Amino acid sequence: MATDTATGSSGRPLRPDYRIHADGSVTLRICFNWSCASRQHLAFTTADMREVAQQMALCPSNGLRHRLQRLRIGIWQMEALAQKYQPLLGNDEAINTRDQDRDGRMDCIDNASNTTTYLHVLRELGLLPGWSVASPQVRDPLSMTVHWTAVAVDRERNGPWAVDAWFRPNGHLPFVLPLPDWKDSAVAWEAPFATLNPYPVYSNQLCGADAEAGDGSPRPGPPVAHGGRGPQARQPGQPTKKTPLARGSRGVVGTVGFEPTTR
Repeated sequence: MATDTATGSSGRPLRPDYRIHADGSVTLRICFNWSCASRQHLAFTTADMREVAQQMALCPSNGLRHRLQRLRIGIWQMEALAQKYQPLLGNDEAINTRDQDRDGRMDCIDNASNTTTYLHVLRELGLLPGWSVASPQVRDPLSMTVHWTAVAVDRERNGPWAVDAWFRPNGHLPFVLPLPDWKDSAVAWEAPFATLNPYPVYSNQLCGADAEAGDGSPRPGPPVAHGGRGPQARQPGQPTKKTPLARGSRGVVGTVGFEPTTR
C-alpha cells in the first residue's frame, strides 16, 4: 500500500497512492488535467484485475520481448479500466497539442504518475516477474521540452526501461525503450526500438503467431476478439483498418489516427 495526501497541481509526478485488498481488488488514485491538477480515487474490482491478468498472460515467455509486451499490455489494460470508471480520460488525445481545452487531458506528469502507480500495483500482484519499479525520470529539465516518464527496472538484466504513455491517448499501449536511450531522446517507434513497440490489430499478435517470441520461436494462437475501444491501432505510416467489434472484451489495441510526435 502507498498513500499520498498532496493536493493541487504538481511540477513533478506524484508518489503512488493505492491499496491492494485481500480479495484482489484495487483502490488507487489517478490524476489528470495536466500537472495532476485533478485527482480521483478509483476502485477496480477483483473481476477487473482478473481480466488484466488474463490479457497479460497472452505473453507467457520469459524472453525479453514477451516480458516487455506483458508490461505494455498491463499498462494499456489499467488505463482502460481507469477510463471505464472515469470516462473523462477518453478526452485525452496524446501529447499536449490536441486537447488543451478538454477535461480529462493528460500531460507527461499525469502519465508518469499514473503509469508508476499501475506498475506498482501489477508488480505487487505478481504480474510483472523480474521487474521492479523505480521513481519517474526526467529529461531536458531546464528546457521547454522537459519530459517525464515512468521507469521499470529489469532485474534479470539490471537495466532500467522508460515506460512512456504520453505519446498515445489514454487506453493505448505505452512505448518502452532503455532509459539511457530515452534520456538521449531516442524515438521508440523508429529503428532499432520499433520492433519492441508494435501496434497490431489484435492484442495476441504482440506475442502470438505473428510475433517473434523472446526465445526467437513463434507461438501459435487464435486472435483475441476486438472490443470496446473503437477502430484499431496502426503503425506509423500505415492506414487505419476498421473491423467490427465484439462486446465484452478489451482485446483490441485501440485507435490512434495520427503520427507520434517528439516533444
